[in-house]
Amino acid sequence: MSDLPPSGSTEPVPPASSGPPADPTAPPPPAAAPAPSGTPASGPPGADPWAGQTGHAPIIPEYGSPQPGAPNPAGQPAWGTPPGWTAPGDASSGWAAPGDVPPGHTPPGWNAPGTPSQGWNAPGTPPHGWNAPPGTPPTGWGPPAYPGHPMPGAAFPVPGAAYPMQAGPGAYAGWFPGLDPQDPLVNPPHAGIGPWFARCTGALRRGWRQLLPIVLLTQVLPASVISVLTLVFSPEGELATAPDGAPVLPAGFWGQMFAFYGVLLSAGLVFGLLQAMGWATGTWVVTRQAAGEPVELGAAFRYGLRRALGLWGWTLLVSLLVVLGSCFCLLPGLYAAFALALFGPVYLFERREPIGRAWRMFHSRFGMVLGRVALVIAVLFAATVLDAVVGGISGAAFGVTPMNAVGTAIGAVVLAVSGALLAAPAYLAQQVGLVVTYAEQRAHEGPVNAARLAAELG
Repeated sequence: MSDLPPSGSTEPVPPASSGPPADPTAPPPPAAAPAPSGTPASGPPGADPWAGQTGHAPIIPEYGSPQPGAPNPAGQPAWGTPPGWTAPGDASSGWAAPGDVPPGHTPPGWNAPGTPSQGWNAPGTPPHGWNAPPGTPPTGWGPPAYPGHPMPGAAFPVPGAAYPMQAGPGAYAGWFPGLDPQDPLVNPPHAGIGPWFARCTGALRRGWRQLLPIVLLTQVLPASVISVLTLVFSPEGELATAPDGAPVLPAGFWGQMFAFYGVLLSAGLVFGLLQAMGWATGTWVVTRQAAGEPVELGAAFRYGLRRALGLWGWTLLVSLLVVLGSCFCLLPGLYAAFALALFGPVYLFERREPIGRAWRMFHSRFGMVLGRVALVIAVLFAATVLDAVVGGISGAAFGVTPMNAVGTAIGAVVLAVSGALLAAPAYLAQQVGLVVTYAEQRAHEGPVNAARLAAELG
């Protein structure tokens, strides 16, 4: 018999095997793992969990893959290739590298590098359609670093409020926007006494040619006339002693005394109007020169005449308050003189409530205004002491009654006029110092400059 199967049989012949026969009850062998490559194995891809998303899909690293910065000897991607993904430039996928995309042909759901995807917001920016609550600072604004700025945790400035400016060369913390650190008249807030003094001396250098004749005509001339009237109407005679030892007044003493004070009071009222015109004229000159505007003495005196009557009235009221304060005690009168020292500039620039505004300015920044006004009054006090010294020299040289002889009268009048002339620098310092002090206080209240102040004078 033959071992061959019958012809026409379709039964397969098992291959020869050198090993033992296969166990029919053993489980099937596991599927071979795909070779590591940049492309997945052939076959239908698995379901993509990010298929419904738009824009750039997240990169999910594979466990066991090299971490960023680790060596990659095999040349594989650092994070591996997620299942169902294809490498850039692979023709088998619908994805192309940025350099492979033809112009004007962007694959669906893909955004060019550098362009935000739909529904995506940059870090730190609010989502679309979101409105900031009231009081929130504008976009891109943040609290700067301290010092020179509000401290951390301070409230943001509300719209319309003053924003503190950065401290640095030519700037000071707490400024209002619009303040010029180089303004020749307005001393910026917190600049100190040095810049204030520099602006005072600068105003004198710019305008001494115009200010000197104004001071001579409206301040020195009235002072000289009052000094001569004092010599003429001073009560004469000496005290006598009665038999019982009591002092006896000379004959006609009270009549001479009333005449003396009556003449001085009348001269003070008349010349007070002239002095008020001089203060208004000098303020106009100092302010317009600081603003760079033309200044003529004729126009300055015309302005002074327009403001003289009102300023004179307020001067009388302030003088009355100071005298009343001095009647109770010297200190209240002196305090009133300091607290109301800025009434003149307030009236000329604002023309409203001079006494109240001057009082509030003084108490709002007590130390600052007190220091500035004290310097001005110190100069005036020095001039008063100098005039008293000249008067003492005149009395010692020409006696108590110098007007009884022509020679002594001429000498006494010359010394009286010389004393008034020596006080001219004090009048200039008072004129400039009060205007610069007022401008500095206005800078603490809001943005202001010399041009605006010149416009306010009218």
